[in-house]
Amino acid sequence: MQLYQSKADIQGQEEEKRPAASPYGGVTPRAVLVALFLIPFNTYWIMQMELVRYSGHPTTISIFFNVVFCLLLLTVYNLVVGRRWPKLALSQGELLVIYIMLSIASALCGHDFIEILASYIGHAFWFATTENKWAELFHWAVPDWIAMKDRDVLRGLYLGQSSLYTAHNLLAWAVPVLVWTGFICVLVFMMLCINTIVRKRWIESERLSYPLVQLPLEMTDQRYGMYKNRLLWIGFGIAAAIDIINGLNFWYPSVPAIPVRVRDLSPLIRQSPWNAMGWFPISFYPFVLGLGMLLPVDLLFSCWFFFFFWKAQRVISRAFAWDTTPNFPFINEQSFAGYVGLAVFALWTGRHYFVDVIRKALGMSSSADDSTEPWSYRAAFIGLGAGAALLMAFCTAAGMDPLVAVAFFLIYFTVSIAVTRIRAELGPPAHDLHNGGPEMLLVDAVGSKALGTRNLTMFSYFYFFNRAYRAHPMPFQLEGYKISERAKLNARRLSIAIMIAALFGCLASFWAFLHIGYNLGVGSAKVVGPVVWAFGPEPFNRLQGWLQNPQKPNLQALTAMGIGFAFTMTLMALRMRFYWWPFHPVGYAVSSSWSLHVMWLPLLIAWALKLLILRYGGLKTYMQWMPFFFGLILGEFVVGSLWTIIGIVFNIPSYGFWV
Repeated sequence: MQLYQSKADIQGQEEEKRPAASPYGGVTPRAVLVALFLIPFNTYWIMQMELVRYSGHPTTISIFFNVVFCLLLLTVYNLVVGRRWPKLALSQGELLVIYIMLSIASALCGHDFIEILASYIGHAFWFATTENKWAELFHWAVPDWIAMKDRDVLRGLYLGQSSLYTAHNLLAWAVPVLVWTGFICVLVFMMLCINTIVRKRWIESERLSYPLVQLPLEMTDQRYGMYKNRLLWIGFGIAAAIDIINGLNFWYPSVPAIPVRVRDLSPLIRQSPWNAMGWFPISFYPFVLGLGMLLPVDLLFSCWFFFFFWKAQRVISRAFAWDTTPNFPFINEQSFAGYVGLAVFALWTGRHYFVDVIRKALGMSSSADDSTEPWSYRAAFIGLGAGAALLMAFCTAAGMDPLVAVAFFLIYFTVSIAVTRIRAELGPPAHDLHNGGPEMLLVDAVGSKALGTRNLTMFSYFYFFNRAYRAHPMPFQLEGYKISERAKLNARRLSIAIMIAALFGCLASFWAFLHIGYNLGVGSAKVVGPVVWAFGPEPFNRLQGWLQNPQKPNLQALTAMGIGFAFTMTLMALRMRFYWWPFHPVGYAVSSSWSLHVMWLPLLIAWALKLLILRYGGLKTYMQWMPFFFGLILGEFVVGSLWTIIGIVFNIPSYGFWV
């Protein structure tokens, strides 16, 4: 963390020599229009990769390769056009505004947001049968305005060979699309309000490192120092060559492949209790190695150490026959408690600051200064209150119990704060938390029977933003504020641009899904992704289980959460007490996830390399070699993006470099 603080200080001094900011503070109408022009193409590209082809998966990692690719193209445009027509070139601030807006739109489009919502918005009514009894169990509890119930409209979506662009289809989809777009925009707005409140504490006071903003800042620096570094192109060439060879192998198997993608070792581990470890992937992704070099050494160590920690829990559970209890050792519950613990710790350590902020918002005497904030603290709290009122109105109209709705969103925003804090401080390459959202805690705490059908049904319709927390918009907002500080952007204008990106990104995402669906048929063999075999049925299969086999409060799961919370707080306290303490609580929280399982080996390699470089070469050597690791990221992102574009343009299968 301190490494990049030092670099930020150096770059901050250099910024004083740069030209003064524009009247728009970098957030120009031109930048916003360029972003809005790119968003539909970007969302269509993501849908093609993640749903149609099920290859590439850009929104499952913390920095989206599709957005980095677009940023690089715009940088090349600047180099070509700027020399002859300087006024047509985009400034660094404009490039970064486009990057932030595309990131927000991609997060909302992606693997853990609208892709899932659009997949199940009509699923329960198209796939209801006498066997699954969905119609009898919960159809009556689904409001008409949040789902698509018209089977004539759904026929074209699932079977294809049809057109979205008929009056009947457009009018039928208008209500649920606009309702959910409004709901998502309220969520995004409330996240902005929270980020306004924590911004000064986490950016200026604690000076968190924000590792993931380093690459876009370096890429858009208009002195182009990074691109003049030979090490960048060596790293770029290595990663690009690997992906070129593997892409050719995909089409021509006679070309030998370079094995960097996931391979599962679990079939080789057959003896009990060792086979209880389950899925045991190894991979050698160059871009993960590059991203890993941005992380602190203790987090790198913890990511792979706790990977084995979770495996050891499974082995011990099998050895003592504890795994006869369903879900034991409750790994999702422990991880969820880890996230909650991180949020609670961050809020508690900043309690004096937050008390000052509240006093300022109430008009009382306070040392808090909000003159440089995106908007005043009072406005932020009013915005939070207005957003909460809209969410409660939505939930009440949908039939939820108000107290359950309040508990649900308090838990959700607590996890969101944790994810944002983790990204701001440490920038892990992924943060999944699969199936560990507020509905899990509430069902475990009071039982599914006590919650009732209407609450459980709405839990299922809120599944899209709680299935996992990889493509989460809130961290990108705070990273945008960090970028605005570094690039002298107008934070208030940036906030407006973020909301514009959210609104337009939602509409573009629904359009891309429906356009592809009516053309190809999301239930046909032309779409190999998870629309009908995962995203669509998951929430309703779970709901069916809750209703047909009601759960009682799960005291064992709650105990596991308590242990996970206590363990996280203990790790944090030890880390604060002993500077040499190697176990980072963030590693405990994130390492149980699917993505970190895939990444553990390249992160271990990154840990070893960074440790050696810092120990024997020092900070100077580390900084000298960073362009090489940026090159690994860019090389894989660029060639990987090109393979997917070639496949989409020519309508042929193509190599997906990630997963």
